[in-house]
Amino acid sequence: MQAELAPVERRLAGHRYLDELEARRVPPESLRAFAGEQRSIIASDRTSFEHLARRFPQAPAGGVFRDMAAGESEALRLLERFAAAVGLGDEYEPLPGCQAYPAHVAWLALNGSPADVALAFLANLASWGSSCVRMRDALRPVYGADPVAFFDFFSEPPADFEERALELVARGEPASARRAARLLQAYELLYWDTLADGLH
Repeated sequence: MQAELAPVERRLAGHRYLDELEARRVPPESLRAFAGEQRSIIASDRTSFEHLARRFPQAPAGGVFRDMAAGESEALRLLERFAAAVGLGDEYEPLPGCQAYPAHVAWLALNGSPADVALAFLANLASWGSSCVRMRDALRPVYGADPVAFFDFFSEPPADFEERALELVARGEPASARRAARLLQAYELLYWDTLADGLH
């Protein structure tokens, strides 16, 4: 799976939006867009994980999905500090290219297996975490530590997530799980591409 996703991972690791941010060429309106998109994504993903916990209430899947939903609640709380720092109000219209990601997560919540979701997020959280580290380091000198706590939260997956996710993956259908991961990473790239396209 890692080998299959390597081309996308390289594009995510060297994404031009993050390069522009580190060079201080991302304007405040783009940071407000980032926060607005994340507000929609995280709220949607939390609902998706809650639905998965209801679909698969038994251990180990139920506990994994309940913890993922709780993590999204915490992330949403922290995001509001960043949203306030960049001046995001209540009104924001999400961009289709950014919202393809949570749409796929919602599809998985309705149609996917625990293994599909587990492998998709096992692949996704590492690259998302690396992007959050870059954003944290670029934004902390400007906004201070408290508003960028959101990025700290996502800088690393929970300590036991990989072990718990692999347990679910081992119980699933490999081809379906790999498809879920491949698509989610493609939508992650589309998210960043959409934000970068808005810079020009």
